[in-house]
Amino acid sequence: MKVGIIGCGRIAQTRHIPEYAEHPGAQIVGYYDFNEERAKELAAVHGGKVYDSADALLADRGIDAVSVCTANHTHAEISVKALRSGKHVLCEKPMAVSLEECRAMVHAAAENNRQLMIGQNQRFARAHARAKELLSEGLIGNVLTFKTTFGHGGPETWSIDGGANSWFFDKERAAMGAMADLGVHKTDLIQFLLGQKVAAVTARMLTLDKRNGAGELIGVDDNAICIYEMEHGAIGTMTASWTYYGREDNSTVLYGTKGIMKIYEDPDHSISVVLKNGEQILFDIDKMQTNDNQTKSGIIDAFVDALEAGTEVPVSGADVLNVMEAVFACQESSREKRRIVIREKGER
Repeated sequence: MKVGIIGCGRIAQTRHIPEYAEHPGAQIVGYYDFNEERAKELAAVHGGKVYDSADALLADRGIDAVSVCTANHTHAEISVKALRSGKHVLCEKPMAVSLEECRAMVHAAAENNRQLMIGQNQRFARAHARAKELLSEGLIGNVLTFKTTFGHGGPETWSIDGGANSWFFDKERAAMGAMADLGVHKTDLIQFLLGQKVAAVTARMLTLDKRNGAGELIGVDDNAICIYEMEHGAIGTMTASWTYYGREDNSTVLYGTKGIMKIYEDPDHSISVVLKNGEQILFDIDKMQTNDNQTKSGIIDAFVDALEAGTEVPVSGADVLNVMEAVFACQESSREKRRIVIREKGER
């Protein structure tokens, strides 16, 4: 499969490019980045051609699929163009910056019989996959409440053009801050683990500490604290933060009728379970990847494998629509300071 990379920043360099390079079924043949020298440096290492525009890359009929690794506000435009040009698309999260754009991407994939996958990689973490199995088996019974968290010190330390003027802090390019960067992951994860969609939200999206080069508070949220009411009755919190200035937190804790499950909460055990009778069960599966300890995401392998097999990609654009509904509902809830209902809640 011939692949093009659109956007050659940090996520492309640490995830997409090396993982495509390792996959025997993929070959990177093209690159585009607004910084042409950056694209040329990657082509010199990994092989392939540098294009002078995204449109030029998409016009190349020899390219089968593209990874869209650009700033948030361009995801929809580039993905729709790619799908209409006959290419399969793996788009980085967040899917897009409005629900209308997200729906346009899904429509373009269906209309052109192409596959659209979104880079929600937390589903592929081994402990998350195992936790879903354990939950399905009823190990801790019905989940009643939960808390899921993703927090670190902010993107300015690892973004390709880092520092106080990172594009992540620019409202025009990013649309949202910690919510778009981290909150989308944990929103997708809690729906994946519980097999339930978010039915209603109450949220605060705040800018508490991050400042731009001029010393002014940035134009996007550096913290998002959300209450999620799930469609079958579970309720809990989702927290995304760029102001965790110590150890990164990427944990999820689930409180069920038979016990408690903690995922990536204990640095020594990927899953720890304490049952109502006091029995403790520990699972040592893997370590959660962090900004300082990047491991294989599983996203690229899943994308290429599905296209090779002719099966539907996991984490499709259509699948992620309800995640984005919750994210945009949180934005609305914070702005209007009220609870937002997305869908009616059903019985357990």
